[in-house]
Amino acid sequence: MENAFIESFNDKLRNECLNLNWFQSLEEARQIIDDWRKDYNKTRPHSSLGDLALDASVAQLTRGAALEHVF
Repeated sequence: MENAFIESFNDKLRNECLNLNWFQSLEEARQIIDDWRKDYNKTRPHSSLGDLALDASVAQLTRGAALEHVF
């Protein structure tokens, strides 16, 4: 099961970022890939997370865990 998640991520990275860009330098590749990663984690909805972005899902889980400690 772990491989399926990694393969899905690698497929998205390849199809949505790497195949669409022709990198002129290593620095340019790093910047474009980092921009894609930020979008993937911060803004892109993930169906497996209830259509939340990864960062929003983590924040929601963290708030839930913090409330459990209060009560």
